Amino acid sequence: MSIDFNLFMNDVVRQARQEIVAAGYQELKSAEEVDEALAQKGTTLVMVNSVCGCAGGIARPAAAHALHYDKRPNHLVTVFAGQDKEATERARSYFTGFPPSSPSFALLKDGKICEMIERHDIEGFGPMDVVQKLQNAFEKHCDEL
Repeated sequence: MSIDFNLFMNDVVRQARQEIVAAGYQELKSAEEVDEALAQKGTTLVMVNSVCGCAGGIARPAAAHALHYDKRPNHLVTVFAGQDKEATERARSYFTGFPPSSPSFALLKDGKICEMIERHDIEGFGPMDVVQKLQNAFEKHCDEL
């Protein structure tokens, strides 16, 4: 019995997309959608999604659970590294001073980066550790909703 790797990966990608969208994040698939989303006033959390094994499996649950907090971003968006390349590249152009990293989180205020949680801040940590990092960023930069 052989496994069709492409079929398997498509299923993994579909599941990773669904997980983050179900948490309330808007998927951005083009550079134009990224520009529109990041032009919005207020705070925006960008989750750079990834199928990368352990780090992605930590980041997605953290992205969902971090939102159970009094202060949180006005807007939640996601791009998918390795899948929606144009959107991911454009989003990363807003993360000045930070190298490409996936999965990762960028918190922007009025389109300007104010916090970045990179892969090295996720990999090797538990989901609740990452939730704490996100909520610390929310506490500093977001208003109560």
